[in-house]
Amino acid sequence: MGPRSTGSLRERRPGVWEIRVAAGSDPVTGRTIQRSVTFSGSRDEAELYRFELAAEYAARRSVARAAPMLAVGELLERWLLADHPWRPSTWVGYRANARSLCRDRVLARARVVSLTPQQVRQAFARWQAAGKTVSVIVGRFRVLRAAIGWAYDERIIDYHPIRTMRGPSRPEPRRAIDRADIARLLATAEHRLLEAFANHDGTVASRRLLQAAEQDLLMIRVAADSGARRGELAGLQFGDLTGRVLTITRAVSVNQIGPTKSGQPRHLTLGATTVALWHTLTTQWQSRLPAGRTLGPWVFATDAAHQQRLSVSVFDHRFRPIREQAHVPGASLHRLRHSVATFLVGRGEILQAQARLGHSDPATTLRIYSHALPLTDTGVADAINQQLDQPPPDDDTAADSGCIDQSPNSI
Repeated sequence: MGPRSTGSLRERRPGVWEIRVAAGSDPVTGRTIQRSVTFSGSRDEAELYRFELAAEYAARRSVARAAPMLAVGELLERWLLADHPWRPSTWVGYRANARSLCRDRVLARARVVSLTPQQVRQAFARWQAAGKTVSVIVGRFRVLRAAIGWAYDERIIDYHPIRTMRGPSRPEPRRAIDRADIARLLATAEHRLLEAFANHDGTVASRRLLQAAEQDLLMIRVAADSGARRGELAGLQFGDLTGRVLTITRAVSVNQIGPTKSGQPRHLTLGATTVALWHTLTTQWQSRLPAGRTLGPWVFATDAAHQQRLSVSVFDHRFRPIREQAHVPGASLHRLRHSVATFLVGRGEILQAQARLGHSDPATTLRIYSHALPLTDTGVADAINQQLDQPPPDDDTAADSGCIDQSPNSI
């Protein structure tokens, strides 16, 4: 049994220990909340883990103390240090926005509980005057509101000053790539592959160019077919395709392999042409390896054996020359994802779009791609048009029916 501040340790059975530490206090009763953890190992290892766990919860309790004088800048620092179920790329984005908010000295020094929507809108005006786009301002506001919401939920503050405040107008709808432009991108990738094949002379340089051209074509085809994110493309393995069903279970975030953005795997059917290309290239890549060597596991890789995956940034680097050669300025792999979504939502297939994109809620799909919904008010428009096209009534008939008031009082 250790000191109360560092929790307690009890052996439940040989090699299995129960560790109990104080995780905080109940906001209503004030009683200490205990957390129990089962640990397998030696006593020394369990003792070490007990101290680490106690230190972690002690740090969380220090963050959660009520702070009515807390400034926005200090709150943002605490928020970033707290325990959140964020993906690495999400944390990087939040940290960048939090740092930008802290550089706004007027806002950073303001007391959180005294913050007003007017002060926040003044910050919007300062950022806009500094040349920041609507997307940047929206991102900063979301981080500010999320940090204050976290502080309120954690009882650090007892009032949420901007809970009902509306942020700036959303940026323009996500831009899909035109169908003809997608065809140009695919045709360009195919042409580059034919060139690489024709120029292949057995040298290491030509072999690398051929491998890159093959992967580039498959990259664009899978992205335009599945709507997968770049990080999900980087995490694809050969075993993820069974028949025509592609299972997306992982994604690369800040060069780390982890779950998908929603945290849930998803299954989707690829087009027959995409699947045929996948299998053809897989067979070719395997045939180039020495006998007995296995290909994989990564589909998009830097080496001939496909054992070293491509980083996410390389996907953009490889896509850029294809976009320029195809004369499709502004195209990107992520816009291919928007093209898939816009196509499905335009057909009224909301649930199919949600499942294919991996959104956790169809409301997310509708919120982002509502501009692509097909119009269903043709009948209403025709009825209004018919009413507007009616000829005016005869004057005598109108007068008899009381539609025109000719009494002196009406003048």
